Amino acid sequence: MAELNGYCNPKFERVRDAMAKSIASGAEIGASLCVNIDGEDVIDLWGGWRDRERSATWTEDTIVAVFSATKTVTSLAVLMLVERGQLDLDKPVADYWPEFGQNGKDKVKVRHLLSHTVGLPAWEPPFSMADAMDTATSTAKLAAQAPWWVPGTRGTYHASSFGHLNAELVRRVTGMTLSQFVAREIAGPLDASFYLGLSDPALLSKVATIYPAPEEGSRGAPKASAAASNDDLAVEREISARIRLGSFSGMKRDPLVLFNSPEWRRTEFGGSSGHTNAASLGKILAVLSLNGVSKGVRLISPQTIEMIFQTQADGIDAYYMKPIRWGVGYALSSEADNSRGPLPFLLPSKKTCFWYGSGGALAIADVERRITYTYAMNQCQAGKNSLNGVYYRAFYDCI
Repeated sequence: MAELNGYCNPKFERVRDAMAKSIASGAEIGASLCVNIDGEDVIDLWGGWRDRERSATWTEDTIVAVFSATKTVTSLAVLMLVERGQLDLDKPVADYWPEFGQNGKDKVKVRHLLSHTVGLPAWEPPFSMADAMDTATSTAKLAAQAPWWVPGTRGTYHASSFGHLNAELVRRVTGMTLSQFVAREIAGPLDASFYLGLSDPALLSKVATIYPAPEEGSRGAPKASAAASNDDLAVEREISARIRLGSFSGMKRDPLVLFNSPEWRRTEFGGSSGHTNAASLGKILAVLSLNGVSKGVRLISPQTIEMIFQTQADGIDAYYMKPIRWGVGYALSSEADNSRGPLPFLLPSKKTCFWYGSGGALAIADVERRITYTYAMNQCQAGKNSLNGVYYRAFYDCI
């Protein structure tokens, strides 16, 4: 039997118990959870198995795909370049990436790329995963594509294209690929095991097998709620349908095969292919919760962090057909009620930024309370009672 290892402050024993129960019951195969309060790791737990066959235990250095939680690190990278004066949120993207100015995008701002408001939520079909993996060509296609709406006038999650767009921006101003920048400027200084692109056999030997949620194979496009299904959302439904014709979300594939393949693990998608664990992701997100300093390393200033909380869009997001408030680089918690949003268990907050990965990985910076909450697992989950919400509620109930 694989044990739950690591540290948990006795005050939060309820969280340890919930996680241990999930692993023992098989609801959780393997997972890691880390919570930092005011610079102290009050929870740093890991346990279970790296595979269903239980041939390898989940250890402290196990890493796993965290899918779109990757976007939180990519956004930090871009904001660090804003901090350094290499980028300006209000300057045209074309100032840094001239080819991007095609098809009426000459005045599109850097902030639009970061806030899911640029109007390029997917590629025009036909589109395939092979197309996406040819990043030079697929990124050039986005640069040439006309926006689907006037940039800055609506927010819709750029699930598949966000990483391509922002990675190219990083490359244009630094001369480094996004993976190189993250390794040298973020993961390296923080001693964090976060990787975009896995080819090193030593790292591959630490990767847990990722398993799709039981519902994933039959899940289609999200539907509007009965209350929201009216003519006012016709545009959102049209955008939603177009996205799934030109993004990863719309492709028929075997997720168990795809996301454990060498090809996927080698990809350097700034929106979806990061591999890490909760402790390492926590070191990175704590930069936002702790005024720019994590583990004694300063990466960004409080003034730049404040930029994140400038609301860029607030309303029904066509990708989810749910309300999302987008800030600069991150989704922002509602100050009143998150129950209809993408993380319905999230506590209301004046200053919490976050995003998550398909299947449940979490990256939450509760700046108001100086709390960083991160979670990574290999059994993906779906539904209102997902384990990520169970642990999150247990933690905040203990405060």
